[in-house]
Amino acid sequence: MTNSPLPARTEDFDELSRMLGELFHSGFDAETHEIERGLFEPERALLIRDGTEPVASAAAFTRRLTVPGGTVPAAHVSMVGVVPTHRRRGLLTSLMRHQLRQLADAGREPVAVLWATEGRIYPRFGYGLAAQRLSLECATGELRLPRPAPEAGRLRLDRPAARQAELARVYDRVRPDRPGWSSRNAAWWRYVLGDPAAQRGGATERRVVLHEGPDGVDGYGLFRTRAEWDRSGPRGHTLVDEVVATTPDAYAALWRMLLSIDLTRQLTFRAAAVDEPLLRLVDEPRRLGAQLVDALWLRVVDVPAALAARRYATGVDLVIEVTDELLPANTGRWRLTGGPEGAECVPTDQPAALACDVRCLGELYLGGAGLGALAAAGRVHELRPGALAAAGPAFGWHRAPAGMEVF
Repeated sequence: MTNSPLPARTEDFDELSRMLGELFHSGFDAETHEIERGLFEPERALLIRDGTEPVASAAAFTRRLTVPGGTVPAAHVSMVGVVPTHRRRGLLTSLMRHQLRQLADAGREPVAVLWATEGRIYPRFGYGLAAQRLSLECATGELRLPRPAPEAGRLRLDRPAARQAELARVYDRVRPDRPGWSSRNAAWWRYVLGDPAAQRGGATERRVVLHEGPDGVDGYGLFRTRAEWDRSGPRGHTLVDEVVATTPDAYAALWRMLLSIDLTRQLTFRAAAVDEPLLRLVDEPRRLGAQLVDALWLRVVDVPAALAARRYATGVDLVIEVTDELLPANTGRWRLTGGPEGAECVPTDQPAALACDVRCLGELYLGGAGLGALAAAGRVHELRPGALAAAGPAFGWHRAPAGMEVF
């Protein structure tokens, strides 16, 4: 066996899917398998075999990622795993390094993003925690929302697949303002709305509640329910996947329904943003049971292209010294100038004001991490007094980054 990854072929998908199903303890489900087949990009998948048996893999999907002030092409890394009989042999390291070199050589995607099964895995490859999320678990009877305004709109229930076009329009209206959200073509909508019976965990089919305002559908919520009873009566559970709305009225109306479905007493929503408006709507936020967990991890592949592609909340003129052990072309001093209207990043010989590694840039990139917090942790070093205070506000953004869809 060699540790050198080889490009996958279309016909490798079946055995690759079975391998990953075993690795992630989900088993093989034919319905899920066929949905995911439509996403597979064999030319972007890497495979290591021991003889004829696949033992490790890594892949990427071609999508765009919303960043502060715009969108960028981003490699959406997934299908990463090593079978338990071949761990501790350097296979993951070989795959990740090979993939990063491919991305850098292609020069099309300045960043890569992924969801991590464990947070300790990917920092050694330069990935930084770029977006966190809140996992909400609450007793619905403990919460109240403001009363709706007169003529605020109406709600409808339907099957999600039947309303895909309307859901896509709402999502595409909201996505440009939320760093961390990814573009969705028809194949990705099929994946998001896919509802394999094997993945329902005893709950109902997924349903969608739509909010119709004066100009048509302006919000939706994807959810399912699970019947539960005890000696005192119904204790059903509402499981929310997505809530997307273009107006505050639509957002509040959707949550008002989701929190008051008959025969339910509990609600779980594991993809809330750190600045989720629901926390500002309910009368007792602590009853939401919010737990902060990690979401998107981001790797800057091309420092000047990435830093120039996003916008900055305030004007910035900064020389930053970056180190990158895996992609040496990123190592050096870069002068970043820009603001809300645009940015430029070029190599420079000027003295640096700040210094950090490429992982820190990944944490800063979507506006979720504070420059001051990274400095306090010893991860960013101030080389010119006052540089942190001057540059810190520029890297923030008016909306927190969020990761709503696991890919």
